[in-house]
This record gives sequence, C-alpha cells and structure tokens, in this order.
Amino acid sequence: MARTATRVYGQSLAGRQIPIANPLTERMFFSGMAVLILLSVFIGFSQSYFLLRVPNVPHWRAFNHPPYPFVVHFHGLLFTAWMLLLITQTSLVAAHRLNLHRRLGIAGLVLACLLSLTGLAVVCEAVARHVPFGRPGIVYQTSAIFAIFGFAVLTYFGYRERRNPSAHKRLMMLATISLLPAAFSRWPFLHDDLRHDGLKAGLCCFALAALIASYDLWSSAKV
Repeated sequence: MARTATRVYGQSLAGRQIPIANPLTERMFFSGMAVLILLSVFIGFSQSYFLLRVPNVPHWRAFNHPPYPFVVHFHGLLFTAWMLLLITQTSLVAAHRLNLHRRLGIAGLVLACLLSLTGLAVVCEAVARHVPFGRPGIVYQTSAIFAIFGFAVLTYFGYRERRNPSAHKRLMMLATISLLPAAFSRWPFLHDDLRHDGLKAGLCCFALAALIASYDLWSSAKV
C-alpha cells in the first residue's frame, strides 16, 4: 500500500493501482457536509421559525405566518432533532464511537418514520389552508410530497446498507439533502417569487449532491 497526503492506493485484480478514500479525509468531508446542511436549515428557517419574532417574517412568506398549528411545531421539533442527530452521528464516527453510533441509528430510523408522516401532514394542512387549487403554490407543495417520499426511500436503503459504511453515509446524507428544498426556498437572498422558489431550491440541493459526487471522483476516482 502506498499512502499520499490525501489518498491510499490499493491493487486491483489486474494489478492496477486504484485510489481509495483516505479515512481521515472521508470523516472530515462528511462532518463538514453535516455542518453545511445544518447551517442551510438554520438560515432558511430562522425568519419563520427558529428566530421567530426576532426578525419579521418577510412579506413573501406572510401567507405562512404564525400562529402555527400543532402539527407544524411537532414536525419542526422532529426536523430539528434529525439535523442534530446527523451532526451527532457524523461526530461519533469521527470519534470512532461506532457502538453508540449504531444504537442511535435505531432511534434515527424511528425518527425518520415520524418525520415522513408529519411532513406529509404539514403539506396537506398547508394546502388546505393556503393554496387554492390551480395556483402556483400547489406545484411547490406537490414537489414537497415527492421530497418526503425520496427522503423515506433513501433512509430505508441507507439503513439497509448500515454494514457498508461508504454506501450508508452517502445514502443518509442524500436523504437529508432531499428535505432541504423547504429550507433553501426560504433563503431571503434566493427569493424571487413563489413560482421560482422550487427551482432555485432544487438547484441548491443538486449542488450539494454534486459536491459529494465531486469528492468521490477526487478521492477515489469513482462515484
């Protein structure tokens, strides 16, 4: 095995050297991704939830102003818990606390199920209260349902691949990214109007996924 500062090389069956991701670089990258995702969520929901009443809710989000129904608060609590769990799990892996990481994984699976169910409930409640059929907002809410479905599917396969660390961490990270359109669409400096919010939010999510793919190409020459 020949080691460089960023890569480890192994031998393939054909005798060709194949780069393998450096474990330290891998831990640093995914820990950084978890922090980036957490910041993205905080920026997106700071005006309308986390720092509620500190800055005013912007006029273009006034349709979704407080007081919020109970299901929104419950979903917000679960969503915040998921973000904190993501940070905790990546930190435990970096600290080599794999036993605790696996125990929390069971709780994470339960949390993911509750998050998916409450997410659907929040979307349905928002549509019933604020979005007349045929308005542009109905498209955004429909895309939110697909995002929740994508989160549930990716989380399921991520849990199935828990004995394959490389696949597991990438699937769980992509599952979390699939929930981020709701946060990115609330970034004040990305806002144009409700018809374009979904497109901009989707592009931001694709950028995060592309960042993971780029890291894979750089570190191990494959996605």
